[in-house]
Amino acid sequence: MRYVPRCTMRHFFSLYLVVLSWFFFIPNTQELQAAQTQALLQLRVHLEYPSSLQILDYYQGDLCWLSPSANLSIKCEDDEVTELKITGEKSLKPPWFKGYAVPNQTLSMNFSIDSFFITLTRLTSLRVLSLVSLGIWGPLPDKIHSFTLLQVLDLSSNFLFGDIPPKISTMVKLHALTLDDNYFNTTMPDSFDSLSNLNILSVKSNGLKGSFPSSLGKIKTLEVISLSHNELSGDLPGLSSLTGLHVLDLRENHLESELPLLPKSVVTVLLSNNSFSGEIPKQFHELDQLQHLDLSSNYLSKTPPSTLFSLPEISYLNLASNVLSGTLPDKLNCGSKLGFVDISRNKLSGGLPSCLANTSDSRVVRYAGNCLSVDSQNQYRGSYCKESSSGWKSFKTWEVAVVMVIIVVLVLVLLGSSVFLWKKYHSRKTTGQDNSSIGVPSEILANARFISQTMKLGTQTIPTCRQFSIEELKEATKNFDLSTYIGQGSIGKMYKGKLDNGSYVAIRSLALSKKCSIQTLRAKLDLLSKLHHPNLVSLLGHCIDGGGQDDSNSHKLHLVYEYVPNGNYHAHLSEFSVGKAIKWSDRLAILIGVAKAVHFLHTGVIPGCFSNLLKTKNVLLDEHRIPKLSDYGMSIITEEIEKFEAKGEKSKPCLRTKADDDVYNFGFILFESLVGPIACDKGETFFLNEKASFGSQDGRRKIVDPTVLTTCSQESLSIAISITTKCISPESSFRPSFEDVLWNLQYAAQVQATADADQKSD
Repeated sequence: MRYVPRCTMRHFFSLYLVVLSWFFFIPNTQELQAAQTQALLQLRVHLEYPSSLQILDYYQGDLCWLSPSANLSIKCEDDEVTELKITGEKSLKPPWFKGYAVPNQTLSMNFSIDSFFITLTRLTSLRVLSLVSLGIWGPLPDKIHSFTLLQVLDLSSNFLFGDIPPKISTMVKLHALTLDDNYFNTTMPDSFDSLSNLNILSVKSNGLKGSFPSSLGKIKTLEVISLSHNELSGDLPGLSSLTGLHVLDLRENHLESELPLLPKSVVTVLLSNNSFSGEIPKQFHELDQLQHLDLSSNYLSKTPPSTLFSLPEISYLNLASNVLSGTLPDKLNCGSKLGFVDISRNKLSGGLPSCLANTSDSRVVRYAGNCLSVDSQNQYRGSYCKESSSGWKSFKTWEVAVVMVIIVVLVLVLLGSSVFLWKKYHSRKTTGQDNSSIGVPSEILANARFISQTMKLGTQTIPTCRQFSIEELKEATKNFDLSTYIGQGSIGKMYKGKLDNGSYVAIRSLALSKKCSIQTLRAKLDLLSKLHHPNLVSLLGHCIDGGGQDDSNSHKLHLVYEYVPNGNYHAHLSEFSVGKAIKWSDRLAILIGVAKAVHFLHTGVIPGCFSNLLKTKNVLLDEHRIPKLSDYGMSIITEEIEKFEAKGEKSKPCLRTKADDDVYNFGFILFESLVGPIACDKGETFFLNEKASFGSQDGRRKIVDPTVLTTCSQESLSIAISITTKCISPESSFRPSFEDVLWNLQYAAQVQATADADQKSD
């Protein structure tokens, strides 16, 4: 018998144990990995096969090794998914969301948010979850708290509504919670103080109500609080205990306290468009890290602390549209990094300090609408600025009382009108007349869902939308003959017609959706026809072909507009011949007209009318080059139209990117005005590539339309370039309001007029 050394036997036995362990453990690893893969593939089904997950159709390898892209990222540890990021293309938002599926914008009616999250919970090791612009709709389920290891949660740009689940406060490992651009519409949970690791809280652009959650003041780790564009009200508590806070963004809410004390660490403070009152705290001089401060459009009073202007890091200071009064010190010091100051539309008097008056290209200062003793930028007489802050508060109280009385009167008027129309409707119904002749149904008037400025003032003299017969329109267009065909509009086919009275009209023909209610459609059209503005193409009437019954099978809608004879702005920008090219001052006049129209649509209507298909081809010019916006308000009747899309324009980012944001699309009208039609042809990519060219004279000569360069002042051009860049900002929160856009354009026009006058005098 051969002797085998003991060490050799021991080595063999150890090797045997290793092989045996491999044998037992390999099947378990494969089974676990298969379960994770199955969950990911099931998520693709729930999300209705978005393009960002198409790679899963043919990828045969381990999903953990899939190369990350802008739309999909999967990371794993120990054969379990720890990070899942999916970004879709459903970023467009309808003007109204009623809590159920919207064709082409949300996932379908078959989508179940509960089933979706049940599948998600099978990925038990997730630490990062980002599901953006996927059309996910429904209330966010309570089971979200099952992700106990989650550190980053981003569900932005979806259609989540209702409550933010209170159980989110049990997800104690969260570092970042982002729920921007959804439809959460109740109060925020006030139990966030348990999230002791939270650094970022962002719930912008929702419909959150109630007060600011006081529990946020107890989270010492918070660096970013962004709750802008909501409906928060009441007091803003002190936040000085948040010693690590860098960004506080509460713009566009209804907060109405005095300004609280802030931590010294804060870098950006955005509190514009609220109802803050009282003085700006003198303690703000301690904010030596502050770079951006926006307190505009509030009710702040007294003289602003001079130390605000000299903070060591301050670069942006906006105090516009308050009731600030008093005199700024002659020897005011401005910080070396201060590049933008806006103290316009206040009640400041006296002289303008030298550091604000003697500005260079590195500092922009706005001070119009005060009582300053300067010649530039429009100023009021001294008496305008003598009202005290107490007088302002008394005025506010009086104003609220008056508004309440007006509201009560309007409600009574609307109720009375509803009863009158109801009786009139029934009297006509008994005599066999068509119920459409009453105009606006009483239930819509009673709800006051869509009322123009004229109706808000109680004026009832404007006639209801005229109902043309199909015979009238056929006669006007020679039976819709090809010779009267103008072309394909953004929506529907366009024809030129001549009525019996000799006036010309433009007729838009559309197919109606099978789900269309004729009575509701007529009411919406009647309301749409009441939108009167000098820079809007007026809707004169309509015809529903075959609309005698409330059944839209094979029905067509014909909208009859005033005819604007001089072509569109895009065509005029394409005209380069001498004498026909539009000079800079005329372009500004056209842009101001369009901005006024859009501002009216946003603020002169309850609720605002958005998604107005803004582009240069939809800006028509009359014989005096007065602009009139067409194709506005189509979002109001979206549900009744069979196909709602910009015909033939799908490939152009300047039309489809963030098309719900009128400011963004108006930015491209501005851009095209600066550089010519090439801007629309090449879209956002062209703008991003050429954006840097605006910063230098050589760059401007290369990109700006020669007609603009030879007819503009550099200061006026710089103002227009600045507002254009802001409008086309990729981050919607950085875009200006339309009021700001309009103000900047008017200011640019004023600067240009001054330069033109000086040139003539020379």
